[in-house]
This record gives sequence, C-alpha cells and structure tokens, in this order.
Amino acid sequence: MADDVEVADVPTPIGLFRVVYHGAVVRVVDLLEPGTPQTGAPDGATRRKPPFRAGTPPARLREYFRNGHDPLAIEVAPESSSEFDRKVWEALLRVPPGRTVTYGELARRAGYPGAARAVGGAMARNPIPIVIPCHRVVGENGSMQGYGLGLWRKRWLLDHEGAWPLRSRSAEGPRPGGQRTLDRAPSARPPAAPAA
Repeated sequence: MADDVEVADVPTPIGLFRVVYHGAVVRVVDLLEPGTPQTGAPDGATRRKPPFRAGTPPARLREYFRNGHDPLAIEVAPESSSEFDRKVWEALLRVPPGRTVTYGELARRAGYPGAARAVGGAMARNPIPIVIPCHRVVGENGSMQGYGLGLWRKRWLLDHEGAWPLRSRSAEGPRPGGQRTLDRAPSARPPAAPAA
C-alpha cells in the first residue's frame, strides 16, 4: 500500500506543508514546523519534488496559495476518524472560499444540532487542514477561535480567500443579533502609549 502513496513538501507563504496522497486523494497535510504535531508519511512512500505534475494534490495546493478564491477541489480520505468527524468535515467541505460558518451552524448542517463544542473537537482532529477548511469556522459572535496552526495563519487564510475582515454574514446568512462585523483587522501590536 505504501508503494502507491506519494509525499510532497509544498512551500507556502504560511509555512512548509507535507502532503501525503494516493493518486488524486489526500490522506494527510502536516505543517512542518518544530513543535507542531505531525502524522508523517508511511514507509516506502514515493517522494515528489517540484515542479509538481498538473492536477496532483501538491500542484493544486500551490495553486490555491496563488488564488484563494477558487475551491481546492481535492478529494480527501482521512486516515482515521469517527462517523461524527466525517459528517462534520463533509459539511465543512461545502462552505466555499470567502465564506465562514459558526461552530453551531456547522453542527446543525452535519446533523448534530447543539453540538458546537464537539465540532470544535472535530476541527482539532482534522488531519487535512486547509483542504478540509477548518479555518472557515468562527465563533458565534464572529470571533477568531482556536486553530491548531496558529490564529495568525487562520487570519491569513481568511484574508487570502476574501473573508477577512469577518463580515456580518457568515455562510448561513444574516441573523438578528448574530455575528458581529469587524470593521478592520486587529493590529498586530497594541498602539503605542501617548508620550507624557
């Protein structure tokens, strides 16, 4: 089986990602950064280097980083997951670039209304970030919440897709008293104190 698996390291503006795939199907995407958990490639996997053949998962991932407004259109097959995780990820794959969805709404779409906290767990277990776009999931009030690759990467990805600053309309549409609008992105540094 490992003989059919390929692995490629894809440089991006937000870090180096390792893509493990079989044909056109992605199994794992790992951020290659010290301190970040990694799944790794199976023994015997074939290593691919740039330039990547057109249409392959690493080529499509590179294209996404050139133009974040188009869907990634990569088939996924996570190594292992629960039925709950699979249903949540399938629902998430239907949220297009440039849109966001709340944890609660994603739970409802996956058939588990009221399971917003459990959806957060499914996001944390996502072995194929970016392709399964857990960066598009936001808090009920439109807040940026946990992201295993770092909140700055989540914000970068949302900006790249045209969803930042977060708008008052997430993927489920406007709701009275729902998600707040962020007029501008929070600054990276707090403002300097006025001179005395």
